[in-house]
Amino acid sequence: MLFVLFPGFGRAESVLYGVGGDFKGFDPVDAGDVESADQVGRVYEGLLEYAYLDRPYHVIPRLAEALPEVSADGLTYTFKIKKGIRFPDDPCFPGGKGREVTAQDFVYSFLRTLNPRLQSQGDWIFVNHVRGAQEWVDRVSSSKDPVNYDAPFPGFVATDRYTLQVNLAKPYPQLLWVLTMQYAFVVPREAVEFYGKDFRNHPVGTGPFRLKAWRRNYRIEYERNPFFSGQTFPANTDPEFQADVGKPLPLVDRIIEYDIREYYTTWQMFLGGQLYSAGINKDYFEKVISPQLELSGDLARRGIRLQKSPLLNTYYLGFNMLDPVVGGMSEPRKKLRQAFASALNVKKYCEVLTNNRSTPATSPIPPGVAGHEPKPYPHAYDLERAKRLLAEAGYPGGKDAKGKQLRLTMIMPGAGSTDARQAADFYAEQLRAIGVELEVQMLTGAEYLRREHEGETQIFWAGWVIDYPDAQNVLQLFYGPNKCPGVNATNYQNPEFDKLYEHVVSMADSPERTALYAKMADIVVEDCPWALMTYPLAYGLFQPWFQNYKQHAFPYANWKYFKVLPH
Repeated sequence: MLFVLFPGFGRAESVLYGVGGDFKGFDPVDAGDVESADQVGRVYEGLLEYAYLDRPYHVIPRLAEALPEVSADGLTYTFKIKKGIRFPDDPCFPGGKGREVTAQDFVYSFLRTLNPRLQSQGDWIFVNHVRGAQEWVDRVSSSKDPVNYDAPFPGFVATDRYTLQVNLAKPYPQLLWVLTMQYAFVVPREAVEFYGKDFRNHPVGTGPFRLKAWRRNYRIEYERNPFFSGQTFPANTDPEFQADVGKPLPLVDRIIEYDIREYYTTWQMFLGGQLYSAGINKDYFEKVISPQLELSGDLARRGIRLQKSPLLNTYYLGFNMLDPVVGGMSEPRKKLRQAFASALNVKKYCEVLTNNRSTPATSPIPPGVAGHEPKPYPHAYDLERAKRLLAEAGYPGGKDAKGKQLRLTMIMPGAGSTDARQAADFYAEQLRAIGVELEVQMLTGAEYLRREHEGETQIFWAGWVIDYPDAQNVLQLFYGPNKCPGVNATNYQNPEFDKLYEHVVSMADSPERTALYAKMADIVVEDCPWALMTYPLAYGLFQPWFQNYKQHAFPYANWKYFKVLPH
């Protein structure tokens, strides 16, 4: 996401350019990908958010007055809603005038996330945890009647206009983390009902910005939300962030984002001083970064800053465990997946395609998260092992008992992207070395997400950007009941894993829980529903006139803090 400065009347304005811009829309319950979550976070908010500048990460109140009161048994969380928070003026309201946010708005919004008819990718934050949630989902699924959001529901209760209770079926240590996520953002019922199926194109939120105009695949424009609730830049002790302490947020007035697909255009605009930031394409890396992995002299002399930071991400190739060829838990199918993984020279991938800005992944849990253990990946590149496992799976030399060639299909996002095409060619070349033909289909982001969500895959390229700093967030991707259209996109199911997950999900942070997380990761690695690829390291370039940026693993609500200096 990129800023550019243009002259305005009497002051400078900031204009945002987006590279990609291929997102589904503004409905929080459907914002399960990074791009959609980022856009949604500009216009909607929830009860809680992260303290932007603080490390380690922790949550603070946003639309709640304070952190919740928690009952002694850990099952009831009571939130007080801030008074005076308003939805902005919009035609969906009587007379076009917005109204105050109430506790009942959160009850409605949370139930929408649970509603199976909406197929939210975020239902997991509530469905196995909140009292009565699964029963409510089952009733809605089996009924043809309209969903009754007004019927009493034991899990979410508005005890008065400004008091919300969340009642749990069992302890849920991750609750405060998940309430920072887009799935828990508050929406007005009037907007959902007024716009109907078009609601995702008409956000009506309490966030720092509001949508002014949007032409898909071309241009999106935001403006400062005049009804934003008066949040100010936080007090802190870091000298870099002192200038704006106490100033009203957001610190920019306008954001315009364009869909720029070609990196060359992005790079030339950045060099021309128009863009606040740019990533570094692999083809430009050696021109910009020295052998010591520092910024080259010319850019450094211009005051451009280089930030290098590890990301809490894991990239992988996922297998659909319901597929008749690569899926299933039988020994031959497992060996086929392991052969596939062992055929991938991930170290070469990191060197050639990422300029060593990635390291080979060894666990689904990324480094820096409790439960990650720094030990060798058992399916690391080993061509002879891959060939042996392939033969043991029933495909010696890549052919079945009848001599038929094994052909597999993988989907990737990035249609039109040179980098994605090069990665696809790499995967196909690696599998060809063991006699397997891999067809890689390049899809638009929206089509890729639809097929992944619906389970219309055999193999798929993917990355999991961790949603909060707890390994449970990764391990839920392997929990059987979360299968498609839930977050378990591989449809993996292992009774031993599921039993451990159901036990560990109620445990507070402890060495015992960390050890169980590591054990669960080992089970997944052995069954191989993922062929692990990489952990990325982010390299970002920033103009000297762009201020208040601090790398954040959970950045979706952070645009309100950024500032552009006149230049």
